[in-house]
Amino acid sequence: MDALTVCLWICAGACAATWLASLVTNEHSWVDRIWSIIPVVYVGVFAAAADFADTRLNVLAVLVLLWGARLTFNFARRGGYAPGGEDYRWPILRARLPRWQFQLFNLLFITVYQNIILLLISLPAHTALTHPGAFGAVDAVLAVLFLGLLVGETVADQQQWDFHRRKHAAISEGRQPESRFARTGLFRFSRHPNYFFEQAQWWVVFGFGAAAAGSVLQWTVVGPVLLTALFVGSTIFTESITVSRYPEYADYRAVTSPIIPWPPRRGTPRTADAA
Repeated sequence: MDALTVCLWICAGACAATWLASLVTNEHSWVDRIWSIIPVVYVGVFAAAADFADTRLNVLAVLVLLWGARLTFNFARRGGYAPGGEDYRWPILRARLPRWQFQLFNLLFITVYQNIILLLISLPAHTALTHPGAFGAVDAVLAVLFLGLLVGETVADQQQWDFHRRKHAAISEGRQPESRFARTGLFRFSRHPNYFFEQAQWWVVFGFGAAAAGSVLQWTVVGPVLLTALFVGSTIFTESITVSRYPEYADYRAVTSPIIPWPPRRGTPRTADAA
């Protein structure tokens, strides 16, 4: 069985397992729980198919492993693997939709669509497998860029983690928190810097496949395109919830870039809120 077929079977199994788990537990974050794990498996399958003898594939496998380890750690410390660790957005959406509509959304979007994206973003490794070649200067630049983006996402997640710890500590002590949402540090330049770094890393993965094939005209660009579309939709939905909870978020949104880090527009409140 060739490596791509193996990955297709893994994807089908992941779809079945996460969908059945959502029905049994009535929690709908099972794809989130494998999000940082299954792309590592896919890329590992392609690297193994080359007997771990292809430097480009080996480097790509290590980079994706680092990505997965960091994201898994961050997800775990936020309680994502604990019982009741469902994404807070799904109960809100369940309340807005008739049951049958949400179950259809669960099957087609949460389960199938997202699992397919996780496979698609990994397929530049298949391109590298089918276009073996020497690890060159472009690959080295891409590897350094990926590591830089990985550091950026680590910093953004840590700033957000630290902010929420300070916020909850203030509330538990009966004090008014400095802010109700993160807005300094990297969050001064982007409302979702972690989203930016996450997407950018998978565009770099696409770059590895393009470098192997010698052309950017690769159909595997569908993976990062769909991932970007997913994050855009997620941002719109998430912010609709945030602004309904925190009216002052509208002011922050008016002067801060949504995803791509960029200097804030004039009129940024000079607030000492923690990020």
